Amino acid sequence: MNPLKKLLGDTAIYGLSSIIGRFLNYLLVPLYTYKIAAESGGYGVVTNIYAYTGLLLVLLTFGMETTFFRFSNKENINPDRTFSTSLLTVGGVALFFVILTTIFITPICNVLNYTAHPEYIEIMSIVVALDAFQAILFSRLRYEKRAIKFAALKLLFIVLNIGLNLFVFLVAPSIYQRYPTLMGWYNPDYQVGYIFMVNLICTTLVTFGFIPELKLIRNGMDFGLLKKMLKYTWPLLLLGLAGILNQVADKICYRYIVPGQEGEVQLGIYGACVKIAMIMAMITQAFRYAYEPFVFGNDKDKNSKDVQAVVMKYFVIFTMVAFLAVMMYMDIFKHIINQSYWEGLKVVPIVMMAEVFMGIYFNLSFWYKLIDKTWWGAIFSGIGCTVLLAINFIFVPKFGYMACAWGGFAGYGICMVLSYLVGQKKAPVPYEVGKILLYMALAVGLYLISTLTQVENTLIGLVINTLYIIVFAIAAYFLDLRKEININKFFNYLKH
Repeated sequence: MNPLKKLLGDTAIYGLSSIIGRFLNYLLVPLYTYKIAAESGGYGVVTNIYAYTGLLLVLLTFGMETTFFRFSNKENINPDRTFSTSLLTVGGVALFFVILTTIFITPICNVLNYTAHPEYIEIMSIVVALDAFQAILFSRLRYEKRAIKFAALKLLFIVLNIGLNLFVFLVAPSIYQRYPTLMGWYNPDYQVGYIFMVNLICTTLVTFGFIPELKLIRNGMDFGLLKKMLKYTWPLLLLGLAGILNQVADKICYRYIVPGQEGEVQLGIYGACVKIAMIMAMITQAFRYAYEPFVFGNDKDKNSKDVQAVVMKYFVIFTMVAFLAVMMYMDIFKHIINQSYWEGLKVVPIVMMAEVFMGIYFNLSFWYKLIDKTWWGAIFSGIGCTVLLAINFIFVPKFGYMACAWGGFAGYGICMVLSYLVGQKKAPVPYEVGKILLYMALAVGLYLISTLTQVENTLIGLVINTLYIIVFAIAAYFLDLRKEININKFFNYLKH
């Protein structure tokens, strides 16, 4: 099978699970925002703790997903041995983390300002440890091109999560009112805690789906191999830390920059509105799941750089269509969250473009991964993270969460530009920069025009905005898609 065709097929499966999963998870956003009022600050707590778990997940996996792919595709290295070494290492670190958290839970809660609810931290420490362990297991499925099982387990978590959340927030209160003696465990004022408890239950259950893969642990630990893997992966850890800080630093720092109830309220509004922009994140994530093993597996192909350039261009086209779709139909998407959170919708276009920059940066990152110079990524992401933090600490006190949005935009933008400039000197790829910039400028321009031509009638406004999307599609067709409209011809062109 043509390798690019296989990439598109896998991306479709990964994307289906990711998009359906995120869409179903969106059902939880209105559930939370309608059940947890913005002024209570409860959703701010959820946003803050999940930001910490995102950071901890990067620490506990320390780049071993990418490292596993890299070493599994090297000659004279047994991929099963690589897998068991990766899994045992990450599992051991995760277990040690849970033990330390349990021992030092009181001082940790004092630092994080969660002394009233230390169980939030305890629960989520176990969740993030399991997530780290599962990350290597999911990587094994990606390595084996088992996209179906990957998608099935991801969707299983989503279905369980939604089902239990619906029970806790909709069914349990009704039963509690009618038959309180049957619901001795239920506390109507403990909604935030139940969100974390449900996550723990679902994550634990999904682990049982990996029993066949867990049997490969019998291949044991190869300490010689581990030493080589750690040498490769430590820059990836720095890269990952800087990258995740670009995503969550604003949500972690906000409660310190704007302390008290007001900070939690604003963070809740910002976190809820960012959920709308995460449509872009799930697109780039689905693409990453399929593209990473594809690139490492086809590194020796003489046409690999040409394929990377073509993939980059179409990635930008597709993400720009997604950007326009969300922004042009915001009158529909905004109902995902309660109206009390709508004041924060102005961050959505900025955050979406920041996610586009992150996706492009991911595409650009392979030049240093393929030549084993991963420390370049740590430098780029470190600079981007520094810019983000500086913008947050300087401007959040005056501009609130808008500074958070612009901080992410600037941070990812700088990472993207630096990676391109250095990469073109170290390991050049023939990207069509002019076309890419044209598509981005066209999409942003159409969005700005739509903001200037708003009409009071929502239906007419949606029709006009649809025309803007069609304009972009027509431009993409005549500039590129017309040449590739024959898919078989496109594949043959890339093959030869």
